Amino acid sequence: MTSDQALALAKSAYLQKDAAALAQLQTAAQSGDANAQFWLGLMYSSGQGVPQDYAQAISWYRKAAEQGEAHAQNNLGTMYDNGQGVPQDYAQAISWYRKAAAQGEAHAQNNLGFMYSSGRGVPQDYAQAISWYRKAAAQGYALAQCNLGLMYSSGQGVPQNYAQALSWFRKAAEQGYVAAQNNLGVMYEHGQGVPQDYAQAISWYRKAAEQGYVAAQFNLGLMYSSGQGVPQDYAQAISWYRKAAAQGEAHAQNNLGFMYEYGQGVPQDYVIAYALFNLSATGDPSSDNPATNNRSKLAARMTPQQIAAGQELTQRMLKIGVLKAIDSWR
Repeated sequence: MTSDQALALAKSAYLQKDAAALAQLQTAAQSGDANAQFWLGLMYSSGQGVPQDYAQAISWYRKAAEQGEAHAQNNLGTMYDNGQGVPQDYAQAISWYRKAAAQGEAHAQNNLGFMYSSGRGVPQDYAQAISWYRKAAAQGYALAQCNLGLMYSSGQGVPQNYAQALSWFRKAAEQGYVAAQNNLGVMYEHGQGVPQDYAQAISWYRKAAEQGYVAAQFNLGLMYSSGQGVPQDYAQAISWYRKAAAQGEAHAQNNLGFMYEYGQGVPQDYVIAYALFNLSATGDPSSDNPATNNRSKLAARMTPQQIAAGQELTQRMLKIGVLKAIDSWR
């Protein structure tokens, strides 16, 4: 059975609930067909067309992987990497990634690059990470292109080179990869590897933000709040901060609190501001987050009753969500 035939059966099984297609795929897999074994493993791993069962996924991936099926080798590595259906084992993950990567499987090459970059299962080695990211990126794999861009941007394993970072981010961004779109926006905003261009930054942030990418939503909120690349628009800033804050972005929660403290784009409300600062500081107590300091400064201007109400609202945010709690307050 060819890979395309196995894929067609798998799609019929999980999209159309075709029991006959599933039975045919299972029969082929049980007869030793590696392509059928891979797709059956993928169905069990994702719970599409069959109940999710990591043990079954491992079993079928292993059968296909041992026959040299590269996608199954990569996916088996991922199961070991994440501890799904087996105890987490980076050494086993590396072993299977390496087998697939040697066959040119781009996902495995990228995964192997990440293991070297992070030092998981192998000594950290940025040069090896770069080498594997580059192999996958050259095949057009957007995640690897973005990762390679990050290495050039940070100067890990290669001399820092913003022009190269920009080039790789752009390749990934043009494929719709949201992290790369956001990173490209950052490069344009700060003039890294390209002349500073707030309009271009806004454009790339918006592409990622509209796909729900939280960092881009926050960055877009910042641009509207400061009036960089767009007319200053507190209502738009509030809108994007709200989206990011709802996803747990602590700095967006802090900035949204600031807007409520000073009545920018919303009616001034110390209680909501306090609750947002409190939530942000709880989620990210690091010194990079000004929420703890902002909360203390605001509390000095609040009554004990307002502070108590702010603490109550924080608990509601944790219980029912940030936006629902704010919108139902009062």
